[in-house]
Amino acid sequence: MIYQASFGLITPRISPAEVMRREWIGNAKRNAPGATSITVASMKGGVGKTTVSALLGLTLAQYRGDRAVAIDANPDAGTLADRLLGVGSTRPTIRDLLNSLDEVEAGTQLNRYLGLAGRLAVLASELDPAKSEMFNQDEYEAVACLIARFYDVLITDSGTGLVHSAMHGALNLTDGLVIVGAPTVDAANSAGRTLDWLAEHGFQGLVENAVVAISLDRETPDVDSGAIRDHFAERCRAVVEIPADPHLRTGGQIDLRALQQPTLDAALELASHVAEGFHHHSSSTLMKKAGLA
Repeated sequence: MIYQASFGLITPRISPAEVMRREWIGNAKRNAPGATSITVASMKGGVGKTTVSALLGLTLAQYRGDRAVAIDANPDAGTLADRLLGVGSTRPTIRDLLNSLDEVEAGTQLNRYLGLAGRLAVLASELDPAKSEMFNQDEYEAVACLIARFYDVLITDSGTGLVHSAMHGALNLTDGLVIVGAPTVDAANSAGRTLDWLAEHGFQGLVENAVVAISLDRETPDVDSGAIRDHFAERCRAVVEIPADPHLRTGGQIDLRALQQPTLDAALELASHVAEGFHHHSSSTLMKKAGLA
């Protein structure tokens, strides 16, 4: 408005926030070395892990030119597809895909098992708890390796347990890790134990390159959130705080257009840090396992 009103004589400076936002967008667009796997994890439920997975997937898909897919690998009937596609819709599940793995030879065949949230493809978890509990490491790896033939960025929303077989599959194939916590004593301790467990079981490299997402919708005045952020910043590559947002609090389908600007900025910052990690490996773990590298 100022530029137009002054007939082009006055060009306002770009604000520092906009400069940072443009930098994050540039980072989010970084090329991935073939199919790249990102796992979102936490030992504790109810800290916003699925919400973070959805925000990350939607944001990466929005800004990147390649193909992104979000996979719900939660063995406890996960809700990622509900957050991305809406509650109540009938959709194929990861179990349906597993039953037809040998029949999928083209991307068009794979897409029959995927929903679509904007530009983000979505693979739903099995809703039957009995079938979901049977989902194991070999099955996860088989699904991920198949999808890697047709998609470039895979975001896996894992279960809350680190010892579940499918979680081992995700960790074995992942190229980047997002740990979700909250600024409460129990959630912070849980996130810390998650990092400890990973480091003790041979995943120290993932820990050092991890991004910690702190969901602020459970923030309490008695806890110093700044101290929690500093603690994780010393252990991991980056920390991002996801602010409380009325749209996210409803628990329904996430629409980026309905989010407040600070939430959009936080999701973009998270996507930026995750994509920055792509340069830490010249050929992804998933590509090697799938025989594509």
